Amino acid sequence: MKLIPVKVECHSGYKANEYPICFYWENIKFEIKEIADRWYQTQETPDSPVADYFKVRTAGKKIYILKHELKSDQWVVVTPDEAVIPYNLN
Repeated sequence: MKLIPVKVECHSGYKANEYPICFYWENIKFEIKEIADRWYQTQETPDSPVADYFKVRTAGKKIYILKHELKSDQWVVVTPDEAVIPYNLN
């Protein structure tokens, strides 16, 4: 997996950065239309910090996996090693 840093704008409700509403990758804005799934990594390991994951569908109907590393407050797009193009999960 590749982790590509991105800038993310979030909705803040009962907590800060509750869920993403859009992200910027290579100066392109991707508006999030749906959060299809979300999950949490609660145990920190040497290779992977505690994080929230979001499977999102954009306005362009592409699916991306966003990871928010809580301790560092960093957002990344998670991509397969062989591609940096959105997952094709149709």
